[in-house]
Amino acid sequence: MVYLLGNQETKALFYGLAAVLCWSTVATAFKIALRELDTFQLVFFANLTAASLLLSIISVRGDFSRALIVFKTHWRLTLIAGVLNPVIYYLILFQAYELLPAQVAMSINYTWAIVLSFMAVFFLGQRLVLADGIAALVCYSGVFIIATGGQLHSFSQAGLKGLGLALFSTIIWAGYWTLSIADKREPVIGLALNFMIALPLTAGICAVFSGFSLAFNGLIAATYIGVVEMAIAFLLWSVALNLSTNASRVSNLIFLSPFISLVLISQVLGEEISSSTFLGLILIIAGLVYQQKAHSQGSGT
Repeated sequence: MVYLLGNQETKALFYGLAAVLCWSTVATAFKIALRELDTFQLVFFANLTAASLLLSIISVRGDFSRALIVFKTHWRLTLIAGVLNPVIYYLILFQAYELLPAQVAMSINYTWAIVLSFMAVFFLGQRLVLADGIAALVCYSGVFIIATGGQLHSFSQAGLKGLGLALFSTIIWAGYWTLSIADKREPVIGLALNFMIALPLTAGICAVFSGFSLAFNGLIAATYIGVVEMAIAFLLWSVALNLSTNASRVSNLIFLSPFISLVLISQVLGEEISSSTFLGLILIIAGLVYQQKAHSQGSGT
């Protein structure tokens, strides 16, 4: 099918859109999975399926020996990255999804890019420009509207604990991507190593705080999240960026994801999408688009 799409840029957009469609399903998938599994089980079994798939891919490519060499050279980086993602990030994110409506947790999760821009100042020496501050103000205004349900005196829609976890997960994810910017490992090998080194940690956490017994539906749900959210979407996105001669064109596709997610959350989970969620999400996406355009044009305003 790919060969019928035409030029390389069209293929890049095809892979990018496929990745976006994968990511659009995960908020709904998280909620469904958490009906069958607790947070600790879901993190472990999703980690297991993602690691198995990624290990199979690098083995089929003939890169297993190369992966071992990369691990010996970069084991410290692998350990830190693996602890951040999948261990800490998904433990926090799944707990947020347990406590919040899917539409709230999903919307807040998109603010990680704002956190990344501030982390890059402190850890990578990048310059903070006015556009970053304006984008942050717009995005977090959206978060406030979503969290309060449009009632400025009350956090009626999102509990404080769930909201705190959702916001904290964006810090962890931004930290992971800050680390990834300086990561010289080949992306697929790097991700596979991260998930492999995380397995003993997620297994131990699951053993201590939960258990390994689960129903068939729970296994299917965890497998879907491990394969689609943690592995396939990343691989599709990497292919899209590698094929494209205009990375910003592909990157813009990501802004479709939250709105597709809202449709799925409404139709599959049966959540009524509130006007405050929609307005807040519009502000979050507007802030991100403004920040991206300002940086691409080299403007600080």
